[in-house]
Amino acid sequence: MPIGDIMGGEVSKLKKFLHEFKEFAMKGNMIDMAVGLIVGGAFTAFISSIVANIATPLIGILIGVDFAEWEIELPRLYGNAKPSMLGIGLFINSLISFLIVAFTVFLFVKALNKFRRKPQIPPPPPPEPTNEEVLLAEIRDILKGTKTEEMGQK
Repeated sequence: MPIGDIMGGEVSKLKKFLHEFKEFAMKGNMIDMAVGLIVGGAFTAFISSIVANIATPLIGILIGVDFAEWEIELPRLYGNAKPSMLGIGLFINSLISFLIVAFTVFLFVKALNKFRRKPQIPPPPPPEPTNEEVLLAEIRDILKGTKTEEMGQK
């Protein structure tokens, strides 16, 4: 007896599940997200390098302090031999990195939205008046003409 006959219902459920998963994974949003994560990882490494090797030293020169290694020693409690250090410089590096990434993403999204904007389609012209409306408008104009003539004679 073939295994497909023994597990007939289970195999079809598994095939259906795998088919649904394939449809989900191949949707544009899922692929876009994967590409975004890969590019984001590479972009993060690039920005981290800029912050660590360019921005931090330049800001340190402007301020006069190299805060990349700036630390605050916390009080030793309970007889700890090794002091605990608060890495303020690392925090500042992370903050600078975040601001650069956020600003760059903002500029990227802004540029992307310019390309994505759909051209504005002018509203459709108003529908042509029906024959009845045209005749009524002509009658109205004729009546207005006689009223103005009557008023001119008075």
